[in-house]
Amino acid sequence: MQNPYQQPTHPGGLYPPPLQAPREPDAGGGRTGRRRRVVGICALTALAVVAAGTGVALGVRENRARASAVAAASAADPTKPLVAGWKTVINPKHGTAFDVPPGWEVLEPEVFSGHVDDKDSEKILIGHSAPAFYKSRWCTVDGDGDGSVSDVRLANTGTKGAGGAKDPADIAVKEAPTWVYAAYTQPDKSVVTSDRPVAFTTKSGVKGSYVRARSSGAARTDPCAGDGQAIVFGFRNSRGDLVSWDFYGRTGVPGAVDDALIMRILSTVRLAGDPKDPGPGP
Repeated sequence: MQNPYQQPTHPGGLYPPPLQAPREPDAGGGRTGRRRRVVGICALTALAVVAAGTGVALGVRENRARASAVAAASAADPTKPLVAGWKTVINPKHGTAFDVPPGWEVLEPEVFSGHVDDKDSEKILIGHSAPAFYKSRWCTVDGDGDGSVSDVRLANTGTKGAGGAKDPADIAVKEAPTWVYAAYTQPDKSVVTSDRPVAFTTKSGVKGSYVRARSSGAARTDPCAGDGQAIVFGFRNSRGDLVSWDFYGRTGVPGAVDDALIMRILSTVRLAGDPKDPGPGP
């Protein structure tokens, strides 16, 4: 029986539409002067350069001041995006927020998005809630050959709990390769590699660590299948609970989300009030 939590997987996996999981229970000229006249000109030029430099410095200060004002406003109201024109994604359960570009689709906080084991549809490998999708109809496929075509998204991001983790780096180390395996390489773990944890502080001051994982050589079992990558940022919410921001998406295809944009999205991660539920789940 097909599991309702199933998300785009490969090989032989199913590609059902975005999950609408149960509502969680309360749950980026000359340089030497030969005559005084020349020296005088040079002096005037130097004054002009100093004036121009002062203008640049003032411009930089003004830009920084504006950025600080935006960050302060977001800290006061996390529902306001840090990047003008972007959309804010709030996860009340974990007290987190981040922003995505206007072309992304933001789903309701109660929506669960995850992947199950290809060999056991009852076993959820990993998932998160309050997701945002990029190009949710990027590719279509009949995953199980029954004539029913499903949409496959190009990228996905969200936040989740991290019960059992020792610290933010531990979360990232464990979850990043799991996202890549679950979404793109099942049942082959040998094509998944990960980088070391990197300490990171977001624009709003949230400190944590992130890990990037990727696959190379994932089986192409259907037109939508192939290699992907994931970045997981582990941190603590206002209550001290360990949580993570997760991004994963296809690589090596036209329109794939580039690293610069992923890091810009990550930089907007912030706290959004007290968590609604202490549970470790998605």
